[in-house]
Amino acid sequence: MYLLCLDDHHALTQTMAELLHAQVLPLTQRLFPDGEFYFNIDADVNRQDVVIVCHLHRPNDKALAIWMLARHLHDMGASSVGLVAPYLAYMRQDIRFQPGECLTSRYFAELLNQSVDYLVTMDPHLHRYHALKEIYRIPTSTLHASELIGRHLKHIERPLVVGPDEESEQWAKVVADEAGCAYLVLSKERHGDRDVLIDMPDIEHFRQHTPVLVDDIISTGRTLLRTAEHIQRQGLMPPICIGVHAVFAAGAEQEMRTGPIADIITCNTIPHASNGIDVSAMLAQGVMELIETTRGTCA
Repeated sequence: MYLLCLDDHHALTQTMAELLHAQVLPLTQRLFPDGEFYFNIDADVNRQDVVIVCHLHRPNDKALAIWMLARHLHDMGASSVGLVAPYLAYMRQDIRFQPGECLTSRYFAELLNQSVDYLVTMDPHLHRYHALKEIYRIPTSTLHASELIGRHLKHIERPLVVGPDEESEQWAKVVADEAGCAYLVLSKERHGDRDVLIDMPDIEHFRQHTPVLVDDIISTGRTLLRTAEHIQRQGLMPPICIGVHAVFAAGAEQEMRTGPIADIITCNTIPHASNGIDVSAMLAQGVMELIETTRGTCA
């Protein structure tokens, strides 16, 4: 088996390769003067399983590169070409909110359907879709970091998991159950990307706990920051913020760290200084399970 790192997440790729007893493929890539891609894979992949590893944060150039490299690997005789996308892009536009809007989630899925033989991802932002199979025809493995986050919380004294909104309730409950601690879920009213009103139930009897805010994606960080400010006004300790995907819009992390937040911890689905929870073993296991189910059926 070979792994091919298509982004800057070399540490995750190397760890996965060690777990899978695989080799990391040498890839030469650059841009021609007009901006076109140049790729060269100096290895024999004939009749080999190849896994492209690429977090799809800022996905546009990466999507085209995945398409080209997957086709190239198939042409070189690879037995299978899978994609490990720890962060899966293009999941927010699942309906047309306004007339004429493009259903990018479906069209991006179609691109990957035609490129790779299977997909392994971590906590995609499913909202109106119930499962990836609604838009992906290829075999998919949807992994969840809640177990890993729950284990991490066992090292925190008297944690209290706080879900910042109703959508996060599934997160809060599963993480709290894994950690063996209590949880609360707040209500959120959003007036804009950076204008969020938080409502919190009475938390008087949790004053001696360490609040832990858990969410799948940290983007603008406004919801977590407003929740932290509300927690501070309630007289609780500064919370720890844990997110799966470290998306971080411009200036978001700096704004969060100047607020009443004790720490920010993310999973290493997207490389970032806040990474503190390793998902490589879970991703490697997902690859092994899908290779077994797809072997012999790939183009």
